[in-house]
Amino acid sequence: MSRRFLGRSARLALAGIVSLASAVAMPARAADYPARPIKLVVPFAAGGSTDIVARLIAEYAGRDLKQTIVVENKAGAGGSLGMEQVARATPDGYTIGMATMSTHGSNPAVYRRLNYDPVKDFAPIGNVLAVPSIFAINPQVPAKNMAEFVALAKGSPDKYSFASPGVGSLGHVNIENFMMLSGVKLLHVPYRGAGPALNDVMGGQVDAITDNLSSTLPQVQGGKLRALAVLGAQRSPLLPDVPTYIELGYPDMGTGGWFGLVAPAGTPAAVIERLNKAVRAAMEDPEFRKKAEDVGGTLMPTTPQEFQAQIEQALARYAKVAKTARIEAD
Repeated sequence: MSRRFLGRSARLALAGIVSLASAVAMPARAADYPARPIKLVVPFAAGGSTDIVARLIAEYAGRDLKQTIVVENKAGAGGSLGMEQVARATPDGYTIGMATMSTHGSNPAVYRRLNYDPVKDFAPIGNVLAVPSIFAINPQVPAKNMAEFVALAKGSPDKYSFASPGVGSLGHVNIENFMMLSGVKLLHVPYRGAGPALNDVMGGQVDAITDNLSSTLPQVQGGKLRALAVLGAQRSPLLPDVPTYIELGYPDMGTGGWFGLVAPAGTPAAVIERLNKAVRAAMEDPEFRKKAEDVGGTLMPTTPQEFQAQIEQALARYAKVAKTARIEAD
């Protein structure tokens, strides 16, 4: 009996020593962070807006961290596959991800099977950049502004159509939200990606689209699209004559999309703070600011807590839209 008791005591003592060593080691590892390259998962294909922002962050935040940030594109399921990879990664700060209004706003609202929880599975690092989207129409549609377009659409329900990158995509959900708020009824034409959708609006097969400013700006400037509204907190300097949805009387459209950084839940707080500091340092770099402005972006420096609040606001808004419009995606 005594030998068994002593054996158990020894095991408990050893466990306590290991636990204490781990507790002591964790701050040490955080203090040494980063000791090797960091992987930044982009849940969309290379070349898109999310990828562009990620590569800016990788370059400039990497300078402050004095470490390489390697961008890895993991596209699929509207960004869900990449975010699942981040959620399941070891929470040590060496795998982080680009969170967007899709991955942490509309996707959780519309996807019936999502293999991650946008709140429980992640530790917010900080928001980075807001890139507005615009509502644009083919120039052949006889409307010079949003008021005229709403009047046309109300007069002929389902006559006018809108293109989206797919059922449940952010472009789809945003226009569903606009239809709810304005009382118009447009015909939804889903595509497999934003590129084909944009091409058909320019070609006149579909009447309207909402997409990131960076993607649509060349077509607006070239006269192939007519911009009627900006989904952003303020007018874009690149399209100063186009009003925001807020100015047009639709404040519940929100203030547009954003691109931020998240880590797996359980990542040490000291590591999160170090990453947040690096992101803020990147934003202070004049070159970074200029490149962000070139894609129509507005810097959004936040604390991890402020970014968490922004995520929760997006989740609440899109959950309401998805429920009212009965939007579901597989």
